[in-house]
Amino acid sequence: MIEEITGGVCAPKGFVASGVHCGIRKSRQKRDLSLIYTQTKAACAAVYTKNLVKGAPLIVTKNNIKDGYANAVICNSGNANTCDKDGVENAEKTCREIAKRLKIDKSDVVVASTGVIGERLNVDAIIGGMDDLVFSLSPSGSNLAAEGIMTTDTIKKEVAYKFQIDKRECRIAGIAKGSGMINPNMATMLCFITSDVSITPKLLKTALKEDVKDTFNMISIDGDTSTNDMVVVLSNGEAGNKIIEAKDENYQIFLNALHLVNEKLSRLIAKDGEGATKFIECSVLGADSKKTARIVAHSVVSSSLVKAAAFGSDANWGRVLCAIGYSGAKVDVEKIDVAFKSKAGVVSVCKAGFGLPFSESMAKSVLSEDEIVIEINLNSGSFSSSAYGCDLSYEYVKINGDYRT
Repeated sequence: MIEEITGGVCAPKGFVASGVHCGIRKSRQKRDLSLIYTQTKAACAAVYTKNLVKGAPLIVTKNNIKDGYANAVICNSGNANTCDKDGVENAEKTCREIAKRLKIDKSDVVVASTGVIGERLNVDAIIGGMDDLVFSLSPSGSNLAAEGIMTTDTIKKEVAYKFQIDKRECRIAGIAKGSGMINPNMATMLCFITSDVSITPKLLKTALKEDVKDTFNMISIDGDTSTNDMVVVLSNGEAGNKIIEAKDENYQIFLNALHLVNEKLSRLIAKDGEGATKFIECSVLGADSKKTARIVAHSVVSSSLVKAAAFGSDANWGRVLCAIGYSGAKVDVEKIDVAFKSKAGVVSVCKAGFGLPFSESMAKSVLSEDEIVIEINLNSGSFSSSAYGCDLSYEYVKINGDYRT
């Protein structure tokens, strides 16, 4: 049994966190530097954006954790440290300076940045905030760390669960940021996951890579893949279970718990899309393969026209069929069923590829809710997948029209 708990990334044994304002962001009311730390060295794994333009922190982090271990994560918001000729040097300097204060090796630091691309990073401000950051480390600091990584996010995103392996209570948790420039692979998002499970770095990496296919890589807010996206997981083994070193029952329990963290954070990111008024889930059933289900779900939830129709509560189901048709998935159009669902009810709009008569007023009511499901049945197999997104509103353009200034 997996049970949701409080505490965020500090819920697993041995983890502390903090968040402070160091001066990267103009407003002193906004924290812009976060730290997560475990004194016990943790197995560490990460996945990164597939954008060829990558933030300097990703380059440094990838090199630091090539041995599969880390003790700390430091992240600034307000500046992406991307496309800056001194970017790698500044990221390395950040690792070196925080490592001194934590008395760990600089290679055991994960470094991350999020914010405006192409502006020089004030690394002196980050270093200037480190003493306060380390002094503020607390078992109740997840909330502050979650705040410190936010950019255009309107809500903090954190979650934690407990479960059992080898009759030992184990915990896993995560914080994330993401609101715009979000489209797989990865999204404009950062996610930091902590756990006290004992697991090898190799299997931890396998589990993470396996799960992001159905969680973080199934989010789409606006079709833009960012330069700084990264999901990192640290697992320090303090739960005391027998180390997981094979894909056995215990590995599956851990994978299930990891999936819950990633799925919950994915949904929170999608719901908090820039300017969003509605959360959209595209649920694909009856596919001939998992790949087909993923392709179709992601294509529909990424469609600007589908998003715009959702914003206007317009049951324009032809746009759904259109997005399926150009997705690249091999489907039999004459088998496709489509329905719109929400807490207001269900409206079936398409059967076997053709339109059904339906009540426009009922459809309007269903699509006026703040959480909508577009259910697609391909009627060609037993595989399924879901993708997560949001509507496309006037506010999205307003936010991104003057994001930098």
